[in-house]
Amino acid sequence: MSEASDRIRLPMSFDAARMLEDIRAMNLADFIEYSVMPLRSPAHLVDPSLAPPSPVDDYADGSWTEWLDTSALQASRYLSEVVDTFRAHSNVTLVRLLRLAPGGIVKEHTDPTLGLHIEKSVIRLTIPIVTNDAVEFYLNDVPVPMKAGECWYLRFTDPHRIINAGTTERINMSIDMVPNEWVRSLISRGLVGRLEDS
Repeated sequence: MSEASDRIRLPMSFDAARMLEDIRAMNLADFIEYSVMPLRSPAHLVDPSLAPPSPVDDYADGSWTEWLDTSALQASRYLSEVVDTFRAHSNVTLVRLLRLAPGGIVKEHTDPTLGLHIEKSVIRLTIPIVTNDAVEFYLNDVPVPMKAGECWYLRFTDPHRIINAGTTERINMSIDMVPNEWVRSLISRGLVGRLEDS
């Protein structure tokens, strides 16, 4: 894998139906356009008795704080298994469910600290759970053909945007982790995602 690759489909997949079962058990509230559900967060946000870390130590790699599973992740058996797949080998920091309503749009933006090529940073893996044929995820103006249950490394330091032109919501799980040799090896064994992969 070249670090010039902006999209890599990792050589692993997960059971999207089982992930969705856990999500349905959460009884998530209705939302308008875009919703974020934390599953793993900075420790002081999960346990209010803990003091927040000093802003002086706010490194992009997540080392500025301890990270804890939220009660939602603790109660979700299969979602926890998915996170544990990565936690067994790397320092997993932020984990979230990202929901985009039918007709919802995430405008083009960049995430300056989410890339293998950034020193003292994290990478973000994306696992689609619920999607439809009208969801369009663009990275560098080229669609990324992600299917439910697949796991992708995307170079989010580059411009990306999302359009859900379908009639159902889109739900992705995002997993941030500190890149190490295991993560780099996993990404290097992945497939460069192109339109013909779909």
